[in-house]
Amino acid sequence: MTQKENELNTQTEGCSSHSGERYWGYVEVIEEGETYRISRIEIKPRHGIKPQIHYHRHEHWVVVSGVAKVICGEQEILLNRNQSTYVPAATLHKVENPGSIPLVILEIQNGEYLGEDDIERPLEFKSVP
Repeated sequence: MTQKENELNTQTEGCSSHSGERYWGYVEVIEEGETYRISRIEIKPRHGIKPQIHYHRHEHWVVVSGVAKVICGEQEILLNRNQSTYVPAATLHKVENPGSIPLVILEIQNGEYLGEDDIERPLEFKSVP
């Protein structure tokens, strides 16, 4: 990660607004309600979202374009366009774009609490063997 990407990461990951640029790409909230949020996520080639876990929401990811490498709990899968996966609450997960074109995902979050303070980012993340 370059210094500029690191600075952008620091500036945006703690923002109260959910939409905006990240060092790995861009997030746009399409619709939001009290117990759900629908976002369009674009991840740059050979970038990814840091491992994270949250306890009060579940996520559904649908790949719109590109290829997603998803690690969810003990499972690692590759998803292509029109494929999807479910991320249960309290499950360590991350997504990466191993390809050479942008990865676009529609993310549906559902839960009783969607606050950013429910996200933990562990320092260590063991890869699936």
